Amino acid sequence: MLYHLTQYLEQFNIPGAGMWSYISFRSLLAMMLSLLISMLAGKGFITYMKRKRIIEKARDAEIDPYGVLKKDTPSMGGIIIVAAVVIPALLLGRLDNIYTNLLLVTILWFGLLGFIDDYIKLKGNKDGMKPRYKLLGQLLLGCVIGIALWLSPQAVVRENVEREIGNSIEVYHKSEARKSTVTTVPFFKNNNLDYYEAFSFIKDGKTKRACGWILFILVTTFVITAVSNGANLNDGMDGMCAGNSAIIGTTLGILAYVSGHIQFADYLNVMYIPGSEEIVVFMCAFVGALIGFLWYNTYPAKMFMGDTGSLAIGGVIAVTAVIIHKELLLPILCGIFLIESLSVILQVSYAKKGNKRGVKQRVFKRAPIHDHFRVLQNQLIPDCKYLCKRPTTVLHENMITIRFWIITVLLAAFTIITLKIR
Repeated sequence: MLYHLTQYLEQFNIPGAGMWSYISFRSLLAMMLSLLISMLAGKGFITYMKRKRIIEKARDAEIDPYGVLKKDTPSMGGIIIVAAVVIPALLLGRLDNIYTNLLLVTILWFGLLGFIDDYIKLKGNKDGMKPRYKLLGQLLLGCVIGIALWLSPQAVVRENVEREIGNSIEVYHKSEARKSTVTTVPFFKNNNLDYYEAFSFIKDGKTKRACGWILFILVTTFVITAVSNGANLNDGMDGMCAGNSAIIGTTLGILAYVSGHIQFADYLNVMYIPGSEEIVVFMCAFVGALIGFLWYNTYPAKMFMGDTGSLAIGGVIAVTAVIIHKELLLPILCGIFLIESLSVILQVSYAKKGNKRGVKQRVFKRAPIHDHFRVLQNQLIPDCKYLCKRPTTVLHENMITIRFWIITVLLAAFTIITLKIR
């Protein structure tokens, strides 16, 4: 909004109007604004939610052996995160940019989906929204994002096709901007994979291209659903999801900036995506909101983000990766989310297998995996066989959270250097 206003004012030679064109200026301003909104709104939100008795009895109060019982803790703190991202994005982002619009739709849609789930839980139904309805909402948005990227004339890429060096001066050559289902594959020399190549057996080029886009939409839908659910599972300890997501968001912001800068994209041999630099403004607001939220969400938490926050966070991460054609890097970058999801799948599958034989068995002491590290011996299920009982000592919640953050930092760094490891 302010970008468009200052563009109009610049024609009258008003001092300072031109600096609003710089991505760096608007991005840092968005981060500061979102951080302040998140921090300043937190105290009033907590007071209001407690007064209205909109609170959640934390599961942590039952299993934390270190004595802090987080009773009467307000949930739905994700409302603050969503607001702290949307307001700076609207004020400082370019509203004529397809990528900004898609990210705004994503955070609002998943925020609403999570809000409904949280509201149902607070009304007494601890299971919340029926899983099939939540899954339907995730699949629907995935299809919308995929189709929008297919149809929008702004969603184009320019790939590196050659580089000539003459008189020690590098000359950059990029293909013409075109619609593309190409994505980045880590570790390979020819690091671009086009989804339509999966249909090489189809002779008709038009049909082959259409099948490639359909596969792209299916992959997009799967990625959005998987990452949003992974973030949701990761939200089980104070500061866990917000901290991990801030690190992931920072990494995606760097990748978006590189993808939107033609010289940097050429140097790193990644596709150039015109307009993707605007994602940096949104991601800076995203990271700022999460850091500000940690002011109240670190141990012992004074409020929880709930599904309102975790689903929105996962959705933004997934959609950003899809937009910049880096969705195949997510298993590395979001490795913590992946491990959390796999731990639940393994736990449930192994328990069901044992139930068929009339045997109590588990892989971990508790799932998702972060809960495994804080279970006392007297909290184990009697007569149950556990494949993994280590560690035998209980780790403090703060220690688990910070160690998960450290792992995410390592994964983030590794994700970035995969662009050069080929």
